[in-house]
Amino acid sequence: MQMARNMADEYGPKGVRVNCIAPGLIRTDFAKALWENPDTLARSTARSPLRRIGEPEEIAGAAVFLASRAGAFTTGQTFVIDGGQTISGG
Repeated sequence: MQMARNMADEYGPKGVRVNCIAPGLIRTDFAKALWENPDTLARSTARSPLRRIGEPEEIAGAAVFLASRAGAFTTGQTFVIDGGQTISGG
């Protein structure tokens, strides 16, 4: 997150935007060991306000926004997309 802020500050004058997407537990092959394990999945979802893990398409919208004209004035930001898990202390 800090790297995105630093790089946004450094490269912004050159027209370069730098942002982060910080996903929670998402149903991807990378995280398969976590969501395939019933105990781990139950612990993860119990601490999340939405009581479920995310789907890849739920992250894609943030990436599309940042890559589009709509996100042209966004730089140095972190989009936390975690189903509210960080607000619940989980």
